[in-house]
Amino acid sequence: MRLEPTAPYRSVRNALRVLETVARHSGGIGDAELARATGLGPERLTALLRMLVRESYVEQLADGGYVAGEAFARLGSAQGHEQALREKLQDTLERLRDSVGAAVYLSRYVDGEVKVTQYADGPATPKVNEWVDFRVSAHATAVGKSLLTQLDHQGRRDHLARYRPARLTSRTITSDRLLLSRLEAQPPTVPVLDLQEYAVGTVCAAVPITAGSSVGSLALSLPVEHAHRLREAADALNRNAAPVLLSLAI
Repeated sequence: MRLEPTAPYRSVRNALRVLETVARHSGGIGDAELARATGLGPERLTALLRMLVRESYVEQLADGGYVAGEAFARLGSAQGHEQALREKLQDTLERLRDSVGAAVYLSRYVDGEVKVTQYADGPATPKVNEWVDFRVSAHATAVGKSLLTQLDHQGRRDHLARYRPARLTSRTITSDRLLLSRLEAQPPTVPVLDLQEYAVGTVCAAVPITAGSSVGSLALSLPVEHAHRLREAADALNRNAAPVLLSLAI
């Protein structure tokens, strides 16, 4: 496995520490006590609390204290957990779609297969036309390449042996050696890009979303006429990956 991207994972570790502390105080806990208990500085704690309140993991009381919120209770319950998680992730994806101005996708690598599990699109942010099954085109998509970067070398070779890289556009990499070299050199903290490698007229970016042993990816797509926004949108996606990771971690 690759090293975890630093910022989102550090945010999630700290957010879980805050959540666990809040959950232990059913009557509420104030900022100062939270700071002492978690060891987090005021600026960092304020940003995390803002995110946790926005995501309904924490609620703020009239006296300023914090208690566990509705979303935390729903995800923390064994009963209906899968449905609650799916609904929470969908809500987060829709908020991400609106903030980055692009269709967004959540995917996982399960039993050797690429699976797009959820997405959020809209009239102004159309999703990619899946003209070639994503399962057989990991070599050409940002989603697929992001998932493959998180496998070890043998895992990547095994995938490419089962799904030979086919030319989908003039930009598609079809050489195993070149593709493996690119995947090996991909920094885990930098979004993976697809510049019309899967489909002419579409550009994409993806960042790793790995919770425990589950390999995942968070991605976005844009029409090529918006390609000038891709890197900025990809960076925003990476910065805002923490709520998705947090949902998967609870």
